[in-house]
Amino acid sequence: MPLTILSQSQLRALLLSLTRDEIIQLQQNLSKSLQDYSTGSQESGCSATYQPQRTAITRQNGCTTLFMPASTGATIGMKMISLQDGGTAGCAVSGSGVESPSTTDKTSMRSQGPRSSTASVTSDLSELSISSQEEERERSSSTSSASLPSGCVNKLPVDSGLSDTMGAWPAAGTRDTSPQGSVTLLDEESLPFGLINAHELTPFRTALTSTMVFNKRKRVRTVVVFGAGKQAYWHIRLALVLRGSEIKRVFIVNRSFDRAAQLLRDIYAPENASWRGDVKFSAVSNDFGEYSRVIHDALHKADAIFCCTPSITPLFPAHHLTSHEGRQKGRLISAIGSYKPHMTELDPDIIREEVTVQHSHRHFHKHVKRSGVVVVDSLDAALKEAGEIIQAEVKPNQVVELGELLMVRQAGRDLSQEDEDSKSLREWVEKGNVIYKSVGLGLMDLVTGGDLVQLARQRKIGTTVEEF
Repeated sequence: MPLTILSQSQLRALLLSLTRDEIIQLQQNLSKSLQDYSTGSQESGCSATYQPQRTAITRQNGCTTLFMPASTGATIGMKMISLQDGGTAGCAVSGSGVESPSTTDKTSMRSQGPRSSTASVTSDLSELSISSQEEERERSSSTSSASLPSGCVNKLPVDSGLSDTMGAWPAAGTRDTSPQGSVTLLDEESLPFGLINAHELTPFRTALTSTMVFNKRKRVRTVVVFGAGKQAYWHIRLALVLRGSEIKRVFIVNRSFDRAAQLLRDIYAPENASWRGDVKFSAVSNDFGEYSRVIHDALHKADAIFCCTPSITPLFPAHHLTSHEGRQKGRLISAIGSYKPHMTELDPDIIREEVTVQHSHRHFHKHVKRSGVVVVDSLDAALKEAGEIIQAEVKPNQVVELGELLMVRQAGRDLSQEDEDSKSLREWVEKGNVIYKSVGLGLMDLVTGGDLVQLARQRKIGTTVEEF
């Protein structure tokens, strides 16, 4: 069995060469695996039933290493990644010492087929109303961000003496918070066929998953991204590759001026013109004097918000999205950076408001009603590891897996005539307030990594050991 090895630079070269059609195919393959993960079917090797528990070790130097095994039925994989996050030394297995949903809760959610899933997902969405006043709000909103020139950080042009290092790849000596590690892939006979550096794979497959819902959104004119590392880079790149003709403005928010400048510099490199298009980019750092005003205006206009930082405090005040003004527009809010119970990118009040459904018949003009659910990649993992979910005290019945949501939408499309529940679900996914929280699955690395190994072999990228 040949073994294909992809180093960080080799994988990066492969990912940067992917066409839009190839990215869509990778996304579709991953989507099918996530649907299988959520069905609970014993016939699917990707089902959550067959996924081993992850284990974490934190060494005395504060470096946490995650061991993430996964299975598709035909292949097996193990991802090992380390990140310096200052944790407490010790070993913990997923679920150990953490209150998890009852067996009954998990069994009932895993065993639902497409029709019962439709009922469970749409039960809290039947009264969902979508505001159609977005153009009016955009015309009447604050013009503070409009005064920012294209390609700028804190109003300074991107080409005015800023660092010339490559955006999402910091210069020597710069602290990079991306996880380090590898993914090992084994075939159905347990023979290794792939070894991939995880430094680039992790943010790519995360962005590939996050943009699944992004693809379904009706309107994506303005995008706000928190963070300026690899996760931010790949969320921006995939969003523009997939929906670039519709996106007009991208705001990048980062606490470090230098990192924001580096990312902008990379985006504006000549070789990125094909996917960058005519989109207007602006970046702002926390020490900018007009930071609060620019953030308020950016979030008010945002159609999609991607949070890509391992933050332990909320990235912005809850009232930006929970106020009367903030609730007038539906947004996709994707939080993928925090991965431990004490971490939080979103203020828990944002989550609490979203899952608290008001059954009153009162109607607030131009308000998007709360859905009552948060979308996650894994119910089990999110309830144990996602800081926002834990701190907001979200219950299992207030969480919907992404795979289940994708499965339900597919079932709705297969119906000859759309019923009221399916219509409400479709409108929510396309125009409502959707919060997606991800902590990552080894299955994502296994499926996407396997596809990338095949592409690498076709393009003669990487190092292949013919008889390993």
